[in-house]
Amino acid sequence: MSQPRDPVEEAAEDSMDLYDVATWEVRSRLDRVSAVVWWAAAGSARLAVIGIAFLLLVGIGGFAAITDPEIGVLTVFSAVPAVGLAAYVYSTDVTSSEPLSLLVATFLLGVLTANFAAVLNTVLRPYFGGLGAVGMVLFFFVVVGPVEEVVKLLAVRLYAYTDNRFDAVLDGAVYGAMAGLGFAVIENALYITRQLPATGLDIGLGLIGAGGGITAVRALAGPGHVIYSAIAGYYLGLAKFNSGQRGPIVVKGVLLAAFVHAAYNATVGIGSGVIGLLTGLSGLAPFLIYVIIYDGILALFLLGKIQQYRDSYREAHQPARTETDFESELTEFE
Repeated sequence: MSQPRDPVEEAAEDSMDLYDVATWEVRSRLDRVSAVVWWAAAGSARLAVIGIAFLLLVGIGGFAAITDPEIGVLTVFSAVPAVGLAAYVYSTDVTSSEPLSLLVATFLLGVLTANFAAVLNTVLRPYFGGLGAVGMVLFFFVVVGPVEEVVKLLAVRLYAYTDNRFDAVLDGAVYGAMAGLGFAVIENALYITRQLPATGLDIGLGLIGAGGGITAVRALAGPGHVIYSAIAGYYLGLAKFNSGQRGPIVVKGVLLAAFVHAAYNATVGIGSGVIGLLTGLSGLAPFLIYVIIYDGILALFLLGKIQQYRDSYREAHQPARTETDFESELTEFE
C-alpha cells in the first residue's frame, strides 16, 4: 500500500515548497529536537523491554548454561537439531544473505524474551490446575501457545524488523527461526538445570530422567520452536510489506503458530502412548516417532510456503520473453 498524499501535495508542482503545509522533513532546530526526542523515546521503550527481560533471565537462573559447565555442555547438545533446522531455513533465503549482526541479535533477543513466557506460564498455570486434564489442555491453548509465540515474534520485532536489511517477506521466516532457536536454547537450559539431580528439583517431565536423557528429550522439542516461530515470522514479513493489512496478517501468523504449538503440547503425551501401544516400543522411541511425524508435517508446510516464495521470486526476476525469442525457438526445431 502506497503512502497516502494530501490533496495539496497531489496537485502541486514539484517546485512548490510544501514544508509544514502538506509535507515535512527535519529543517529547523525544533525539528531536530523533536526527532531526537522521538527516537530516544522509541529506543528507551526497546531498552526497557530488553532490560526487564535480562533481569528476569538472571532471576530465574538462566545463566546456569554459562556458569555451570555440565549444564552448558548438555544445553549445547540439546540445541543441535534446532540449530540445524534454523540453518536450513537460513539457506533457503533466495533474496540475499542476512547479516550476521541481525541474526545474532535476534537469537539473543529470543533468549531474553523467552523469560517473559517463563514468568507468565508459571504465574497463570495454577488458575488451570483445578480443572484436571481439560484445564491443562486449556492452559496450552490459552496461555502457552499464544504467549510463547508472541514473545518469540517480539524478539524479531524489537530489532531486525525495523532494520532496512529486513527487505523481503522471506526474511521474516529466517529471523523467526533465529528467535525460535534462542527461545529453545534458554528453555532447554532451564529444563536441564531443574532436572539434574544436583538441583534437587523435578518438574515432572518424567520421560527419561536427568543428564543425557533430558538432553535427548529437549533436543527433540527444540526444532518445534524453530518451525512454529518461522511460520509466524513469515507472516510478520508479509505484514511489513502490506502495511494496510499489517494487523490482521500478524494476528493470522500468531494464531497459526500458537495453535500448532498448543496442539503439540496437548497431544504429545497421548500420541507417544498410542505409538508405544501399537509398536511395543518403550522409553524415548515412541516420543521420537511422534515428534518426527508432527514436526515433519509442519516442516513440510513451512517449506511449502518458502518454496512458493522462491518460485515466485525466480519467476518475477526471469527476463521477459519477446516474440523474437519464440520465433527463434520455432526456427531451431523446424
